[in-house]
Amino acid sequence: MDTQHPTTMEPQAIAEFLTRHPNFFNDFPTLLAELNIPHPHGTHAVSMSERQLIAMRDKVRMLENKLTELIQFGEENDGISEKLHALTLALLAARTPQEIVATLAIHLREGFAVPHHALRVWNLPSEAVPGLTDTVSQAARDSIAAMTQPACGALGVNDASDWFGEVSPHLRAFACIPLRPASGAAPIGLLVLASEEPKRFYAGMGTLYLERLGQLVGAALVRMQT
Repeated sequence: MDTQHPTTMEPQAIAEFLTRHPNFFNDFPTLLAELNIPHPHGTHAVSMSERQLIAMRDKVRMLENKLTELIQFGEENDGISEKLHALTLALLAARTPQEIVATLAIHLREGFAVPHHALRVWNLPSEAVPGLTDTVSQAARDSIAAMTQPACGALGVNDASDWFGEVSPHLRAFACIPLRPASGAAPIGLLVLASEEPKRFYAGMGTLYLERLGQLVGAALVRMQT
């Protein structure tokens, strides 16, 4: 028989006892009205039933905040999907590398508010678009081929720093997107998004839409390959 005095019992032991005896307060109903515990948001005491009500209200408030956050994320994703759909239609209508490059520039700047981007593709006619088919080192190509998903944060391909010209020293965040015509395909180029804002692209951010953007641009450009 356990003769341990209640005042010396460990809180964990009390919690385990109540867990093992769910009918305890049914057997001693007056305790619910007699017990007073500290208010979670103040200094005065409240009854256990009131404390439970406060806890339920706090949980409801937390769930409401979570729902608001999920709705916001959903609306943001819907907006991105709409912009990506508009870009898809525009790229489908493009017939030359020049039109693809011009279309991409407009949608990145006006649709996605990306202030800077650079694009390099190999195996296109050298005269296709100035800068587009400039030589990319084999080391850079190998680095790009090794990417399993877009790399965000610091610039993942060192050679790409020179692609931004005089604005390069002011750029703080990058998203390097391999251009794969399809999932798992070898990349045919690289699209780099850049911003002066350090938190615009960051390590650990979601890359699903960036990956889809890479596949979309890659599929549009692969038609122009020799």
